[in-house]
Amino acid sequence: MRKLVTAAFISLDGVMQAPGAPQEDPTGGFSLGGWTVNYWDEPMGQFMGGIFSNPFALLLGRKTYEIFAAHWPFVGQDDPIGKVFNAATKYVATTSTQPLAWENSVALHGDAAAEIARLKQEDGPDLLTQGSSGLLQTLLAHDLIDELRLLTFPLILGPGKRLFADGAKPQALKLTENAVSTTGVIMSVYERAGEVKTGTFGMQEPSQAEIARRERMNREG
Repeated sequence: MRKLVTAAFISLDGVMQAPGAPQEDPTGGFSLGGWTVNYWDEPMGQFMGGIFSNPFALLLGRKTYEIFAAHWPFVGQDDPIGKVFNAATKYVATTSTQPLAWENSVALHGDAAAEIARLKQEDGPDLLTQGSSGLLQTLLAHDLIDELRLLTFPLILGPGKRLFADGAKPQALKLTENAVSTTGVIMSVYERAGEVKTGTFGMQEPSQAEIARRERMNREG
């Protein structure tokens, strides 16, 4: 059995669309692509290196797969991320019948949630998502994510594709790692922590036992 880890770049208002380049994903008229570029520093590189330091298989939506497949196979073997991405198995949730040209790519057709749940039950390296905002909505709706590795950037983007949309299931999380880059990016790791527990800071209604006690005191007093 293996974990499903989601790593994502998000703005303070939760947008994750097109972090790497102006034309990466202009869907919906999004015009702020490349919003992460000017924040990179050494601590962020170390955090990202930690994400890729253990064996993993990539789990991608078709759009992110096409973006990656147009870039990573051509960066050369001296690029450390390109080297591990090219060698990793790539599972791609897709409805298209077009072939997947990037080496070590496997198409997941049909019910994506069921296919990914099946993959999680198998032996093998952890499943790691990158980008893939559409696929993430399916994963969140079916409670398939075991760990979140988030880089939260100090900016507001307004309209755009978000990590947490309306279909996410309520759950509590435990913060297991936290650091801040020199440019103000918050780097956090969250794991599952069960159900959301609610409470109140307001006046609570007295219990039946408390009501009976007060009535008895009033009669005796």
